[in-house]
Amino acid sequence: MKTSNPVLARLGQAAERERSAGYAPTGPYGQPGYPQQYPTEAGYPAAPPTVNTMSIDDVVVKTVTLLGILGISAAAAWVLVPDALLGAAWIGAAVVGLVLGLVISFSRMANPALVVAYAVVEGVFVGMVSKFFESLYDGIVVQAVTATFGVFFVMAILYKAKVIRATPKFVKGMIAVMAGLFAVMLINLVFALFGVNTGLRDGSPLAIGFSLVCIVVAALSFVLSFKEVEDGVRMGLPQRYSWVAAFGILVSLVWLYIEILRLLSYFQGDD
Repeated sequence: MKTSNPVLARLGQAAERERSAGYAPTGPYGQPGYPQQYPTEAGYPAAPPTVNTMSIDDVVVKTVTLLGILGISAAAAWVLVPDALLGAAWIGAAVVGLVLGLVISFSRMANPALVVAYAVVEGVFVGMVSKFFESLYDGIVVQAVTATFGVFFVMAILYKAKVIRATPKFVKGMIAVMAGLFAVMLINLVFALFGVNTGLRDGSPLAIGFSLVCIVVAALSFVLSFKEVEDGVRMGLPQRYSWVAAFGILVSLVWLYIEILRLLSYFQGDD
């Protein structure tokens, strides 16, 4: 199974090496679905070990697990981190989360420990950001969480109904747009550190428009994640790679939540 995703292509090559070493799940007569049977009587080699391949259910379980870890971490940070350290914890978690995210994204091997660590760190980040906005606008966190999962389920339904298709052109376009947005946000952050206001995050019409663009792109990024899951299942990737797929969904959920939270704050700024 070919894929336009370079990360999945590398993972597919790893899975192929495992299959060539005798780890591929096949039926008793060579058909897919069950481990290959080998005679084990004297004079015959024992059957090689087998590994389970990832499934959509695996990804769902891992995603729910990561969301649970993130939620617990966010709640703990909200309660335990003093208000005086809110900014430091916010920035520190953002930096550590970015580093872990890059390591996971560009790693050739699935590492559940790193993915779980990312969920914990992102939980601290989300908790600090949520606490800050909630202190300014009562009830905004519940609104943002509801909107985030609402968008996610709508995108899942649209993808399942094939209303939105992850064509090669769509994938390339999304990757280019996401890279451009992250570059703009990074540049804006650098300017902000030097006291320069670009108007992208100050509640102005430009800021509202920029947040809307980010929300649309974040929502469409779920299509890429769903496509990665489908490709991974078809390619027969080992079950541990469901952690990588769940990580991709978690990243999009966090990004979407933060952008919705920010957008909602713009409309409540005059209250």
